[in-house]
Amino acid sequence: MTAPLDVLVVGAGPTGLALAAQLRAYGARFRIVDRSLDRVRESRALAIQPRTLEALAGFGVTDELVARGNPAMRLRLHLPRRVVALRLFDIGLTDTAYPFLLFLSQAETEHVLSEHLAVRDVTIERGTELVRLEATDSCVVCRLRCDDGSQEAVEARYVVGCDGAHSTVRNQAGIGFEGYAYPQTFLLADLEVDGLEPDSVHSYMRGVGMMFFFPLGSPAGWRMLAMRPPDAPAAEVDLPLLQEMTDRYTGERLTLRDPVWMTDFRLHNRSAARYRFGPCFLAGDAAHIHSPAGGQGMNTGIQDALNLGWKLALVCRGAAPEELLATYEAERAPVGHSVLRFTDRAFTIATSGNPVLRVGRTHVAPRLAPLVLRAAGIRGRLFRTVSELGIHYRRSPASTAGSRPPRGGPRAGDRLPDLPRGLQARTAAPGWHLLLSGPPPLWPDERLSPVLERRGGLVSVYRLGGRSPWPGVAQGLVRPDGYLGYVARGTDLDGLRTYLDRWLPTGRR
Repeated sequence: MTAPLDVLVVGAGPTGLALAAQLRAYGARFRIVDRSLDRVRESRALAIQPRTLEALAGFGVTDELVARGNPAMRLRLHLPRRVVALRLFDIGLTDTAYPFLLFLSQAETEHVLSEHLAVRDVTIERGTELVRLEATDSCVVCRLRCDDGSQEAVEARYVVGCDGAHSTVRNQAGIGFEGYAYPQTFLLADLEVDGLEPDSVHSYMRGVGMMFFFPLGSPAGWRMLAMRPPDAPAAEVDLPLLQEMTDRYTGERLTLRDPVWMTDFRLHNRSAARYRFGPCFLAGDAAHIHSPAGGQGMNTGIQDALNLGWKLALVCRGAAPEELLATYEAERAPVGHSVLRFTDRAFTIATSGNPVLRVGRTHVAPRLAPLVLRAAGIRGRLFRTVSELGIHYRRSPASTAGSRPPRGGPRAGDRLPDLPRGLQARTAAPGWHLLLSGPPPLWPDERLSPVLERRGGLVSVYRLGGRSPWPGVAQGLVRPDGYLGYVARGTDLDGLRTYLDRWLPTGRR
């Protein structure tokens, strides 16, 4: 039997890779296994949201992702008699460096994350499958089966299932996966399309359903997504079928060619009954699956991983109490449920055969959308929802306001805005960031130093002088995942000490 690990990560998709990157940044002892022999080569998920780009920036991979992707800013609604072009994200956002939706194949995203891990000597153990796990008083005993048929027993303090909708970790832990399947069948393909204007998302809404073309670049120029009409034959997916569907939906002279990948599938809306059972955790598709409306599936999974990773690492290090792990489900389950509700409503409106909804999406919505989306305020609210910039943890046990809560500005649990530059969320940095603003000397060093010394260097202090990114906030303690754990309007050293004593009591490295 191998020496006990801190964490066994099961699944090496984007969620598992992001979790591994954070565990590596904190020096945790872990292994990452995946039953597939290779990473995905098709696109699958195809968009990275601004909040995910922010969260990954600390690993140094975001610039590479942006360089490989297509920051599409325009939606072209193809109506029966005209085409309406809408600029979606020109809303003057100043609190993020990534005010756009980045279209990038999941294959490329996994490649960038895998290269990041390889440079840091992390081996992704492919062809290795979890077949059984059993929790004991001190650890989880995991039985792994390799591609050559050999088996190995591994002990780990914690196991994280990043292994998708058919999660072995979830099944072995006895966690239910509740929800339902949608009745519609969809066609999906990565291919080349002649006749489409580049660098735009193209939408066709018809009475029989919907069709989209998304700009990719790699492994093909376009991702095609179409609902198979109810009266269409259940034929095998091939290029002639895709061309037939395109002709039917668009009525335009579009030519499909050179498919890289084609498939059909059904969508589900399901959520795990819980995100944790004892030492077993779930993240990504193992915890929630839903329609691709809004492009949030992969992004929600990556952010699950980055919420959980630093907590596991600090608990295993002995720098944080076991209680910190309870905040994972408290913070991420509401996010997962919100995404499921949002995508379900959007999907139902877009696909329902109800006569009222059909008239609404094919005649009313196309005419109202350009008028509604001209209002920057409406676009801004929509963008913040889809982009996940609006996610917060204000109700988390780990979000606390000082004795003088700030009036206006961010609250405990809010995302740290990407201002001022250089103080953006630093996910990969192994620690918390204490931001102090106001006229010098702020706090006398002799009062501040004893509070931080026994944290083992896990808290970095930034003195902003009078340059505060938030009106009225004098203290802000930023968690490793870029959210404010503690804020106060005045210098509240006692409140800060109480917070640190609860969530970062020793700082043992």
